[in-house]
Amino acid sequence: MNLTVFEPLKLERPWTLATYRTIGGYDAWERILREKPPREQIVEAVKASGLRGRGGAAFPTGLKWSSMPRNAPMQKYVVCNSDESEPGTCHDRDILRFNPHSLIEGMAIGGYAMGATVGYNYIRGEFLGEPVPRFEAALEEAYAVGLLGKNVKGSGIDFDLHTFVGAGAYICGEETGLLESLEGKPGKPRFKPPLPFLSGLYEAPTTINNTQSYASVPTILRKGPEWFASLGPKNSGGTVIFSVSGHVAKPANLELPLGTPFADLLALAGGVWKGRKLKAVIPGGASQPVVPGEKMMTVNMDYDSLRAAGSGIGSAAVIVMDETTCMVRTLERISRFFMSESCGQCTPCREGTGWLNRMLTRILAGQARRDELGLLVDVASHIEGHTICGLADAAAWPVQSFIKHYRHEFEYMIDHGGRSVVESADRLPWNPSLVGALG
Repeated sequence: MNLTVFEPLKLERPWTLATYRTIGGYDAWERILREKPPREQIVEAVKASGLRGRGGAAFPTGLKWSSMPRNAPMQKYVVCNSDESEPGTCHDRDILRFNPHSLIEGMAIGGYAMGATVGYNYIRGEFLGEPVPRFEAALEEAYAVGLLGKNVKGSGIDFDLHTFVGAGAYICGEETGLLESLEGKPGKPRFKPPLPFLSGLYEAPTTINNTQSYASVPTILRKGPEWFASLGPKNSGGTVIFSVSGHVAKPANLELPLGTPFADLLALAGGVWKGRKLKAVIPGGASQPVVPGEKMMTVNMDYDSLRAAGSGIGSAAVIVMDETTCMVRTLERISRFFMSESCGQCTPCREGTGWLNRMLTRILAGQARRDELGLLVDVASHIEGHTICGLADAAAWPVQSFIKHYRHEFEYMIDHGGRSVVESADRLPWNPSLVGALG
């Protein structure tokens, strides 16, 4: 694959309405307001684009939109999940900071396509510093020029959009946990069915999509679904913003076509820092299985290729680890995160995540036996797939994959009373950058 890298546009104050207008902003929305095309036409265009949810689940966006009841005489909602809390992920906050109008336009288009007249953007509480004020300012601009509200520009189309700031809980990234929080309840996932498109916010039909998913829609309608689909391989249409962090020379958010070879992505991030060797990569946020570095260098960054490699694209948070990384300490830190973020509703997750972390802590303390590694994997397998939401899976997959690929490091630490196989382990007890900001 020949990777074409375009220079980023040099735009002054890119978050403003005036700047967004210069690149075709709101053209698609205003065309809808003028022409009022069949709602199904918009949904079919999103389907044809191959856009899949960018929040982690990768469910086809157009298919999700098509599930909303069409002619039911009831209030319907569209909700944006801007509760970006997967460790290593930092691209949605940059959309809110630098391109908020693309999200507003995308949600308005989604509202029209699904017959929803009210939208909510659920934003992570830690984003109060800059992303929330930027989005709120953009929302005010859109209302000021009549792009939102009742009877928008005399079209007979209504769409109101509101901001809701959460409290920073990882579990609210799960869509039904988000809805519970939006209703003012503890953010604990709901039993399903019914699914949100039948009974969501306030028991009304609701569609929830990720920030990047909605923000992709205006460009799809301006340039055409075929153009978007052509940017990536089959089943992986369009571009994705990869958040590359960890042991790289230039940590960055990089928007690239799906299917980009990992080797090219690593090169754009400046390569492994300090001239060190690549050891391992978590390609989709801390909840995804780890892939050994040598294998990762042969993998393309798309849904099917990463699945074949034993991992997933997840939230597209690419966590790079060099040869000095202690995999035991890395896994303990990841497991501690998921233990602390479990909402406690499901027994396998509430108890299992604690068991996982305590066993890993025993290994670090030099108090474990080799046969406990089998118990560790067994506990992980018993919580995976046995809970209401996917947090238990997110806690189990790293354990399973770390021990699968780096069992020798765990055995060495057990045999040597807590000492790491990594020579510099005494100098690097833990590097928080490996899993991003944990909040």
